Amino acid sequence: MAKRKPWSLCCYVCAAVICATALVCLCTVWFAGSGSDCFRRAAVSADSQTCSEVGRNILKLGGSAVDGAIAALLCTSVVNPQSMGIGGGSIITVKDKTGNVKVYNFRETVPKSFKPDLLKDCPTSFKLVTGSQWIGVPGELRGYEALHKQYGKLPWDKLFEPTIKLAREGIPMPAFLGELLSFPIVKKHVESSSLCQVFCNDEKTVLGKDSVLKFPKLADTMKTIAQSGADAFYNGKIGLALIQDVKAAGGTLETEDLKSFKVRVEDPWTVDLGKAKLHIPPPPAGGPLLAFILQLMKDYFQQTPVSGDKKIQMYHYYIEAVKFANGQKRKISDPLYNKNKSAEHLIQLSFINQIKKLIYSNRTSGKYDEPFSDHIGTTHVSVLDEHGLAVSATSTINHLFGGGIYSPQTGIILNNELSDFCGRADTVRAAILETNSGGTLVIGGSGGSMITTAVALSIINHLWMGINLEKSIDDPIVFVDSQNTVSFESGFDKSVQDGLKALGHKVGDWKYFFNVVNAVEKENGCIVAVSDKRKKGKSDGY
Repeated sequence: MAKRKPWSLCCYVCAAVICATALVCLCTVWFAGSGSDCFRRAAVSADSQTCSEVGRNILKLGGSAVDGAIAALLCTSVVNPQSMGIGGGSIITVKDKTGNVKVYNFRETVPKSFKPDLLKDCPTSFKLVTGSQWIGVPGELRGYEALHKQYGKLPWDKLFEPTIKLAREGIPMPAFLGELLSFPIVKKHVESSSLCQVFCNDEKTVLGKDSVLKFPKLADTMKTIAQSGADAFYNGKIGLALIQDVKAAGGTLETEDLKSFKVRVEDPWTVDLGKAKLHIPPPPAGGPLLAFILQLMKDYFQQTPVSGDKKIQMYHYYIEAVKFANGQKRKISDPLYNKNKSAEHLIQLSFINQIKKLIYSNRTSGKYDEPFSDHIGTTHVSVLDEHGLAVSATSTINHLFGGGIYSPQTGIILNNELSDFCGRADTVRAAILETNSGGTLVIGGSGGSMITTAVALSIINHLWMGINLEKSIDDPIVFVDSQNTVSFESGFDKSVQDGLKALGHKVGDWKYFFNVVNAVEKENGCIVAVSDKRKKGKSDGY
């Protein structure tokens, strides 16, 4: 075991990873028509129909948007267990009916002891990072507890009931998870790890698409937590059992790590986007990267109609902005522990104006500072209730199925959040947009390093280009990876692709577009909820 090293002092681990990161965005602005069904009172957008319905039912029982979000997230830990769970952490943004915005940060923290030469285990190429050495202290349940105490209306145990039933009785294999398990790299990952106890059949091969998925141990754990509160995890028998399993797997978590976990409640940063004000969580969350990109794009849309050849120019300008954002990712750290990397420069107009001078209309810049490593992943839930409370929640266990460590006594899948110390910065997390025009948009994304692109383009489409919400999310995206290679999602405009190549952008062939954006919008008394089709999600409301 080792004492805490200087690099570990950024207690809130950064995240930009394979099934692990997301953005939370609550926006109050007027937008074009949304192109989806209208709900009159409340709505939930999760990345599965089952969990959107769970959240909606909680709202109909008199629960708040926070109650609905917690219930939907608990449900997601069963329906999309590769993305999040109570072995991970979240960043959640809440806007109350008075317009007050708070950011709840309960991402995983660094345990007091860890492998002395941990960074030597960092991968040198793109791959799943596995092993117990990467486990951070889970914050999920402490965060739910803090939110529920402040905003909850229904009893704590009521929020767990739907998921306990799903976990115990079983669910048909979710379509998205079934597809993932069929990928060779995922199949090998699951079959060679303790995850096989849940996701394999008697022959020790992954479950098929027609299988029933059950989580009996997780159901028992959630029942205990529902009855006894979060302390059962952080100070009680659930925590003790979890620590035993982690140590048996070679991990370094101690009971003291669980007992000492604290939720951070912070004010957002605010950025003027012209039509709207963007509220983002402070570092180590990566919201400043989204603000940086949107600020660079703001003047473009005020000056340039987007049509014909101008569409090529718009995407060129956008790609250049993302490349410069890539170069800034290493510069985001937790200001509580590294005041030299507070990322404040990313929202300062003087810095924005410097970057604008480096973006040319007829060619690529060629130099964008240091890029960083890529990953993809996470889950996001957006909720609006009938009393004006808006919640945007992003939750993760980091990589796909975390680090591949399953706790057999508790049924919990552990995160691998410490792997984010391998030269990465946090991706976009939580934000709120406000204008005086009315309306509220709650939007967020998942997909690791594709999150910023997916959410930024959705906002650009909807806020500045007048495209309805559903199409803004559905439209194919352009993805700029860590090496500033540009790849296009299937269906992306071929003429724009050719134009961007002519301007000097290096084009790649990335095929895995796991970017997912979920949003709920209130406009003129109509609430529209959109769950991204890429993850086979479907929203719900009433």
